[in-house]
Amino acid sequence: MVLGWTSSNPLVLHGRHFGRTVFALCNYPSLLTAGILRLEELQDSPLEDFPADVRREHRVFMELLDSYVGLLDRLTNGEEEDIIHMGELLGKGASGARGDDTKTLKSAVLEWLVPRGQAVIPPLSRNIKSDQGFNHEVTGALLCPAGLDWLNAETKQSLKSSETAVRGDQWPMFLYAGYVYDSEDPWKGLLRSEILIFGFKHVFTSQSSVDKEPKATCSGNAYLHGMKCVTKGSLAYIATQIRFLLSSSSVFSRTDTVTDSENFYHSILDLLEDPDESEEVGDLMSWWTRRVFPNSSSSQHSISKNSALSKIREKCAALQKRVIAGLN
Repeated sequence: MVLGWTSSNPLVLHGRHFGRTVFALCNYPSLLTAGILRLEELQDSPLEDFPADVRREHRVFMELLDSYVGLLDRLTNGEEEDIIHMGELLGKGASGARGDDTKTLKSAVLEWLVPRGQAVIPPLSRNIKSDQGFNHEVTGALLCPAGLDWLNAETKQSLKSSETAVRGDQWPMFLYAGYVYDSEDPWKGLLRSEILIFGFKHVFTSQSSVDKEPKATCSGNAYLHGMKCVTKGSLAYIATQIRFLLSSSSVFSRTDTVTDSENFYHSILDLLEDPDESEEVGDLMSWWTRRVFPNSSSSQHSISKNSALSKIREKCAALQKRVIAGLN
């Protein structure tokens, strides 16, 4: 039985949150149909035998199944038409959320380009993007690939004229804290910039929380979906949104070869999902969760000094030391 297209459909609503927090840029009907077929293939071949892009797609598929109770039963018992339609509903939710976020962030981003109280010079229009990107001093500096010098006249002109084509995996300066890149330590400040924090709060904890201490509000997407920590997908999603909004491109398209948004999004996820970078990534995700969800159990708070709990811990540690000393 084909389901309705209404925006209140559970699959549409789930697609909105899943796209924002797990995987935004994909063809959901293909994800579902390929995922079901792959479950059968995995009975004979381990996932490790598949290419990297297929392994990621399957991880996304399994996370989708885990996050929506009963979806696997509906997929395995449904006809091909039903599976495709369920994918279309999920995709409608994901693309709808992306469009809504782009619309509300469009004006907000212009307020975050310079410190509060300062003016962007020359002024930028809220309705026309053609004067943004590398066509403007401020947005150009933020979009300039790390490792290139925006203040160099030749570099600046080459970026403006598109003589130097910027690929998605050439990360922009705005990803770095203080917009400073250290070529000797490329992890330093990466994905910890103020504009990313503002963008994340705007989308997930409510627009009013950008300039305030974060707290749970009934208007925030995180609160509505029980989100208590920052996910890798949500971080890549916000970075992709900000990058597009700073650019001069007027329409978001994941397959646009000029902005190369899909490559950018995947390159961020590649780093965050790389097992060899797990220590740095773990520190980064903990840092984000503390910044956005300080009251969450996922945030690791230090124990208050001189509290009853700290005294109990100290007494226990001292006892353990005496026991170990006695054994030796």
